Amino acid sequence: MKRFSTYLLFLVGIALLMSCNSITEVSPKGQKLESNYYQTPDEAFSALVAAYNPIAWQTGSTDGTYIPILGPLNSAADECFAGGGSATDVIQWHAWNDYDMSGAVGPQAGYWDRSYTGINRVNLLLKKIDGVKGLSDSMKKRYIAEAKFLRGYYYFWLVRLFKNVPLYTKPLDTGEIYQQKQASPDSVYAQIEKDFGDAIPDLPSAPLPANEQGRATKGAAQVFLAKTLMWEVGSGSNQSKMQQAADLLEQVNTSPAYHLLQNYPDIFSPDNKYNAESIFEIGHTSAQQTGWENWGNFRGNVYVQMVGPRNYTGPDYVSGWGFNPITTAYADSLKGDPRYKFTVANIDSIVKATPGGDYEKGYHNTGYFIKKFAPLTKYMGANGDPALNFPNDYIEVRLADSYLLEAEALVRSGGSSTKAAKYLNDVRDRVGLSPVAATLPNIYHERYMELGTEGHRWFDLVRTGRAVDVLGRFGFKEGVNEVLPIPLESLNNTQLKQNDGYN
Repeated sequence: MKRFSTYLLFLVGIALLMSCNSITEVSPKGQKLESNYYQTPDEAFSALVAAYNPIAWQTGSTDGTYIPILGPLNSAADECFAGGGSATDVIQWHAWNDYDMSGAVGPQAGYWDRSYTGINRVNLLLKKIDGVKGLSDSMKKRYIAEAKFLRGYYYFWLVRLFKNVPLYTKPLDTGEIYQQKQASPDSVYAQIEKDFGDAIPDLPSAPLPANEQGRATKGAAQVFLAKTLMWEVGSGSNQSKMQQAADLLEQVNTSPAYHLLQNYPDIFSPDNKYNAESIFEIGHTSAQQTGWENWGNFRGNVYVQMVGPRNYTGPDYVSGWGFNPITTAYADSLKGDPRYKFTVANIDSIVKATPGGDYEKGYHNTGYFIKKFAPLTKYMGANGDPALNFPNDYIEVRLADSYLLEAEALVRSGGSSTKAAKYLNDVRDRVGLSPVAATLPNIYHERYMELGTEGHRWFDLVRTGRAVDVLGRFGFKEGVNEVLPIPLESLNNTQLKQNDGYN
């Protein structure tokens, strides 16, 4: 049976018809589609899949560039540089790398469009689902739960990245589009909490059958709700919310559906998708066998191609485009840690030891490249353009992340120090490291080592109030760069206001 992620390939037409790439494009492009669609269970399912679709976007949006989740986030943190061929190669990433963003320049359009496209599709599905004939009550409850999960998910991304965003939970009429104003962050957080909370009872528990993998589960909603609560607290003190987060995470961390894999690199292998450590996974596939003519609708993981060394000649790896080279400081901090060799590809050492080995030293080159998403020769697509058809998934939430979040929440809520130490040291023990005390510095350091290049670092630094201390040397400005600018295109002719510091 086909995986849910593969099923996305057959819904490109629907996704395009329903597409809306900004807050100012909230109605389906075909009004006939809205009035005549959502009549059958199959159409309802297609609409649900279309609501999932933006999660896996790799290219496109209103700025028409490369928009994988990880590229800009890794560029913004202290683990990687933007890299590429030059300082203008995907300038959107370099703007965040250098903290030189404006409403017109930066990665914001990709994140904004991804989330609001998903929200628009969710709202339309929730409006129409009562009119679907032949949909069983149990399936209807699940679809509603998945839609609310997705709306919570998309708004969680928006409020973390932009803070001041419009909030709407129904499709907007044309006359309402340009009158939308930004909601208070508190009201956005309240809606996210409500959506995840409403979704939890009617979502299935993991593991899912093969044909449903990639869809939301009870555990995924519980972790995202816990993360939402921890973001609301930020670097402040709210023992009640931290305890609530710890309780949610405990339900996931003690679930028999999940366990830490014994072999750390197995987590990231395309041969081991949706493994027991995966809580929410964004699927990619080589089955599309696409070429460049399908820009904006790639189902392969293009980021994998982007992070490979440029014009590489040597073993194991396909030549890539040189983005997100790992900083020397982060590579050095990992040396001596068993996770180093599974996080860092030391291309300088490889080509030095390989007769005829070589690569082009791109912009920001350090010789260190991302290993977790490296373009390995054995996973190169056999058909279509190989650069566009890597099958590597991105596990956005995995169990080690959940363990370390609970350890933090327990320490900050005054909860069980014994349990906090257990979760922290279970993560360390998996890779053969000795136990350490459950202190916040130790927990934060473990997240840095365990989750490197997986898109968590920038969020962790901002959430815990450490960003200016760590990222100030790269240009991070306190009171400004905790959020991205609102995309200029979404400001034009609207009631939206630019975030402070970006005018």
